Amino acid sequence: MSESTASEALNVGQSAAQIAKREKLFSIVNRASGWLDALGFSWATPLIKMAIGDSPKEQLAELRRVLFIPLTGIVLFLIAWGVLAPQVNTSLGAIPGPAQVWEQAVNLWEDHTRERGKAAAFYERQDKRNEKLVAAGKADKVKYRNYTGKPTYLDQIVTSLFTVGLGFVIAALIAIPLGIASGLSKSVNGAINPLIQIFKPVSPLAWLPIVTMIVSAAYVNPTELLPKSLVISAVTVTLCSLWPTLINTALGVASVDKDLMNVGRVLQLPTAKTVTKLVLPSALPLIFTGLRLSLGVGWMELIAAEMLAQNPGLGKFVWDEFQNGSSQSLAKIMVAVITIGLIGFALDRVMYALQRAFTFSANR
Repeated sequence: MSESTASEALNVGQSAAQIAKREKLFSIVNRASGWLDALGFSWATPLIKMAIGDSPKEQLAELRRVLFIPLTGIVLFLIAWGVLAPQVNTSLGAIPGPAQVWEQAVNLWEDHTRERGKAAAFYERQDKRNEKLVAAGKADKVKYRNYTGKPTYLDQIVTSLFTVGLGFVIAALIAIPLGIASGLSKSVNGAINPLIQIFKPVSPLAWLPIVTMIVSAAYVNPTELLPKSLVISAVTVTLCSLWPTLINTALGVASVDKDLMNVGRVLQLPTAKTVTKLVLPSALPLIFTGLRLSLGVGWMELIAAEMLAQNPGLGKFVWDEFQNGSSQSLAKIMVAVITIGLIGFALDRVMYALQRAFTFSANR
């Protein structure tokens, strides 16, 4: 074999290896694109594809659709907001524009860092004092106290997230078994359907006084982790958010292929195995749809409940700033509104990612 022929064969081999490597990379990116889309990062896919050598023209067109057009809408909104807001005067002054809202967002973060610094200094002083008491042989006088400073904006966010998470989990634990029973049995469905139709439209503001009285009477020894105010908000979230999951679960179970159920009967599968092996895998897409709706409803209802009951969280923060009436209050309220929207979007994306992870239909 001549040198030129060997060189050509080597180049062909290298080209084939490069093509195979490139195809493998594209396969990985295509699989990852569904997850990126579920988490709200669909704009990253065309950037990655361009980086590994895909057609820039096609990927720029996709990037324009998923990133540039949405960003254009956001920019136009911010411009309209900045121009129109100062022209509207309220009892708290002119409506703040984007710059003022961003300034207050930075201030809230700085307030949080200062408060965390005070807490760290408090615990450091306490540790030093206790060490001195131990060294002096007075260990019986050692005391540990928790820092009692005011909750910061980030603390309020964490409280609201914990509350909605608790209420959502309780709602799911109630709604999914009831929905399965309702979907499998016409008698159960007939019994609970009137209750669903009656209680589904009830506002959290109507539930809150009843929940407050019941929790106050029944929960007489609250713990530090679950204070009474948090339980009241969580139960209110549960009562308002369980209906979408219950309805969608019942619908999903009732929609399971009848031939599949007949196979289970022929094999004489016990009820528990029928539910876990046949019913749940088929009904999971609709169950997750119900869970996503429930989480969104619960997040909205929680803010209203916190405002009315003055329970710790973002709702109380908004109400306190409204009552405060300072020149900065309106901008802080708008920071909270944007935060509530962003958290709601993030929660929905997380639930959608979980749906992709656990359901077959979302991965096809």
